Amino acid sequence: MSYLLPHLTSGWAVDQAIVNEEDKVVVIRFGHDHDSTCMQMDEVLMKAQEDIKNYAIIYLVDTKE
Repeated sequence: MSYLLPHLTSGWAVDQAIVNEEDKVVVIRFGHDHDSTCMQMDEVLMKAQEDIKNYAIIYLVDTKE
């Protein structure tokens, strides 16, 4: 499910996502895209995304990159 959520690919991108978002909570999942636990979390986040889209934004960071 990680391919359905936006990815941040650098430390700079993470900083910019946090700094530039003024109206929403920034949720960042740090982990590995192919780890089974992260895949389960990605599925939960994907399902929650529609419910929280007005006040939170979700990003994924693959720590192997």
